[in-house]
Amino acid sequence: MIEKIVRHHRIDSIIGNIMKIKVANIEKLQDLAPCFGDLARVEDKNGQSSLAQVIKISGDEVSLQIFSGTQGISTQAAVSFLGHPMKVTYSNNILGRIFNGTGEPMDGGSSLQPDPKVSIETITVNPMKRLLASKMIRTQVPMIDLFNCLVESQKIPIFSVSGEPYNAFLARIAIQADADIVVFAGLGLIYDDFHFFRTQFEQAGVFARTVMFNNLASDPIVERLMVPDMALTVAERFAVEEGKRVLVLMTDMTAFADAMKEVGIAMEHVPSNRGYMGDLYSQLAKRYERACDYQGAGSVTILTVTTMPGNDVTHPVPDNTGYITEGQFYLHNQMIDPFGSLSRLKQHVIGKVTREDHSQIMNTMIRFYAGAQDAEQKQAMAFELSEFDLKLLKFGKLFRKRFMDINVSLVLEEALDLCWQTLAECFDTDELLMKQSLITKYFPAHEQTDAE
Repeated sequence: MIEKIVRHHRIDSIIGNIMKIKVANIEKLQDLAPCFGDLARVEDKNGQSSLAQVIKISGDEVSLQIFSGTQGISTQAAVSFLGHPMKVTYSNNILGRIFNGTGEPMDGGSSLQPDPKVSIETITVNPMKRLLASKMIRTQVPMIDLFNCLVESQKIPIFSVSGEPYNAFLARIAIQADADIVVFAGLGLIYDDFHFFRTQFEQAGVFARTVMFNNLASDPIVERLMVPDMALTVAERFAVEEGKRVLVLMTDMTAFADAMKEVGIAMEHVPSNRGYMGDLYSQLAKRYERACDYQGAGSVTILTVTTMPGNDVTHPVPDNTGYITEGQFYLHNQMIDPFGSLSRLKQHVIGKVTREDHSQIMNTMIRFYAGAQDAEQKQAMAFELSEFDLKLLKFGKLFRKRFMDINVSLVLEEALDLCWQTLAECFDTDELLMKQSLITKYFPAHEQTDAE
């Protein structure tokens, strides 16, 4: 093969995971010349071999990211360019399989070498060719399905802090979501978390519709940068070629941004806010904007975890993410906070593909919960409570227990019925301030009689 014939030996420097090499007469190499994003193979005299990616070309100097790290590689190593960007295996055989940060199987299963490979360097779909979001992905999580619907082709993060059970929450969504295929991307996971996801998928019996790409905390950070693109490329293929409704789950995008920062520092790029590179927004948008509902095909929906260091929503990663995505779920105190969460696309499905009372019941429940919080503050400050305040306090406790607890699992229609039941247990019909036609149809009759 050509890459075995043409080798380059003029290595200038090795800094971190970055190697700089001089390529003589680069303008005369034509088809053999390195291109931005192409792969290369680095081979040392001691037999060590690693893949690398071209990340910068300046004259005859080419900078490479070494996937497995540069430890043990000498300046006498040889570099051969492969002439193509990173590729990932795509076929129905990848369902139920686990891959590492370079796209190689890590589950001990059969080799997928004969299966077709596709480049992860793809362009974003033309917005004119996208369909307007109009279909809901049910997760059986009341705080999502009921109050902030997850809509097909939506891109939305879960904002959280370290210590919150966001991994367990993400695994529940992967298991319960009514998507055809789930593509999971683990970024900088500790082994315990990786084992948790794998075990949960296997025990729930959903592994046959799941593909996992994982970069562990002990793996090279350079591979972490490849995982989202591999996951999204596979998701796009399933959506376009198979017409599947694909849900992509990624954790943790802050770890992905930190990896970009570390590589940028090694490249001596001028840092921006808090040491992150100036193209942080563009790099995040490049991934998030691949969420799409394709005409005549399937869809790709992206749900990620973005941790906020110090619970600071102005941190560069969540701050930039908020400008790209269509809302967020705010995981706080092991609950989805209804006031910090938002889905900007929920109006496309509420009352249109869901039950007629969805919009009214959603607004009424949030209104009463806001009143419950005010009543709790009055109680904490030893103010005198009215009879209505006592009703609000009762409602607040039931709301947190029945809906906000992230362990609660309810089908949307069951959640709507439980909302009416909860309102009936706490309030009279004339206190609801809702359409009388909906009250007549859905308010539990026996509770209404008891209240009267």
